[in-house]
Amino acid sequence: MPLVTCFPAANNGGLMSDILSELDWRGLYADSTDRDALAKRLAEGPTTLYAGFDPTADSLHVGNLVPLLALRRFQRAGHHPIALAGGATGMVGDPSGKSDERNLQTPDQVAHNIAAIRGQLTKFLDFDAAANPARLVNNGDWIGPISFLEFLRDTGKYITVNSMVAKDSVRSRMEDRGTGISFTEFSYMLLQGYDFFHLRKTYNCELQVGATDQWGNITVGTELTRKKLGATVWGLVFPLLTKSDGSKYGKTATGTVWLDPKKTSPYRFYQFFVNADDADVVKLLKTLTFLSREEITALETELTANPGARAAQKALAREMTTLVHGPEALAAALKASEILFGGSLEGVTEAIFNDVVGEVPTKDLEKVRLEGPGAAIADLIVQSGLEASKGAARKALEAGGIYLNNVRVPDHTRTVTVADLLFGKHLLLRKGKRSYAVLTVK
Repeated sequence: MPLVTCFPAANNGGLMSDILSELDWRGLYADSTDRDALAKRLAEGPTTLYAGFDPTADSLHVGNLVPLLALRRFQRAGHHPIALAGGATGMVGDPSGKSDERNLQTPDQVAHNIAAIRGQLTKFLDFDAAANPARLVNNGDWIGPISFLEFLRDTGKYITVNSMVAKDSVRSRMEDRGTGISFTEFSYMLLQGYDFFHLRKTYNCELQVGATDQWGNITVGTELTRKKLGATVWGLVFPLLTKSDGSKYGKTATGTVWLDPKKTSPYRFYQFFVNADDADVVKLLKTLTFLSREEITALETELTANPGARAAQKALAREMTTLVHGPEALAAALKASEILFGGSLEGVTEAIFNDVVGEVPTKDLEKVRLEGPGAAIADLIVQSGLEASKGAARKALEAGGIYLNNVRVPDHTRTVTVADLLFGKHLLLRKGKRSYAVLTVK
């Protein structure tokens, strides 16, 4: 499968252990099971690593980018990445970071979600690299055939309940008498631990990466692999993607920011990043992009000197939109972003227009009013709510402050006809620089 993103080519000129220094600088290293031993192993040559992605929805989201891009960073450093889709673990539900029991999904839901996120996983890794191609696996292929008794006997006996209840994800739930934790979710860490054992045995996978909330699950895997195979493996975790106020990054007032363009359009995706807070943007540039240290340092300097230009946010939004959706989607998002800043509507599709003006105040308009000689622009301004009276509307028109479809209206004598409708149904009105309204023919 060809690489479809625009990542720069790998540079393996230095030691492969340099990846840890890179993670340090980018704020992506939180902890590991044995850093010195891991660094020594990475310096010896390529290793195989994996990160898991449970199909809790039919799309990955912004929060999934950190482990996914970590795999890409390791691949660029010469290592062999495995992306694991949790066809089995997705049937159970990970309690990590959750205060309540997850709703169980049906096998059909899991299968549907697996199929959807599989395509997204393959966009970020090079599966045709000559030296170190990526691999995509589904843990349902090896966990599914195991019987319950077989799992208890051959896996459960290696991990003590004492160590399991000591994990933060379990202990916090057990302390909540109102919620507690089911045996199903309690067993999740054993399944994830078995994944590591299986991947070490099958693909010589020596490293699992994930966010800090996965530490307990990862260490079960390192312990199980050591006890069953006598092999040394490592775990490495990076910080959760959070805002400066400590809240999780990747959600808006309207919900999760998805990687699927049908769930979060490229325009909305671009806007999410371009609106990043000054306190967060440099961290996001380091964590999520492949911009060099020099490029990010220059953007940080520009942010300090001229924060109003939002150069760092624009660079972040460009990089992320291109990375996730491609250069054509970025061009469309940039075009769409101009609509509410007075940009030309030429070449804008109806889908993009509807996406952009979705939150603009909209009122119905009877088409008959635009037939024949048309309607007076002042009347439409009042109907839209941009002005309260015809007198105020005429005053704004004479001052040159009214725009129809982003074109300045010269004076109050202008009439509006059917020919002015965008896509045969919309009128976009603007007063001043940022006050917009839409009239839509029903």
